[in-house]
Amino acid sequence: MQVSINLRDRTPIYIQLERGLRAAIAAGRLRAGDQLPTVRQLAGDLRVNANTVARVYSELERAGVLETRRGVGSFVSATRAQARPRRERDRRLSAFVTRLLADANTEGFTSDDVLAALRAHVQGGT
Repeated sequence: MQVSINLRDRTPIYIQLERGLRAAIAAGRLRAGDQLPTVRQLAGDLRVNANTVARVYSELERAGVLETRRGVGSFVSATRAQARPRRERDRRLSAFVTRLLADANTEGFTSDDVLAALRAHVQGGT
């Protein structure tokens, strides 16, 4: 799984991890039914506290993005696309794009820079 944490980034680790998992799902690198690493395994791979990973998994499960099967593990939810009504999904997407562009602007990136990076990322370039 291609999720990374930047310890130099001021963004809290749990937010970086949640965004990374959501991005992997959105880009199709993680698909419905795919099993995620265990909390301990991912924490070890990323060198972060296991409680941080557990918190993210729990929040994503409450949001309908993940489902946990006791004794088996955590999986990308097969119903994640239907977890929210279309209007709510569109509203959240619009808010996300607004935050993304504001963050990019703060870092000195243009919307064209962001679009190019998104295209490269989705095509597996990063």
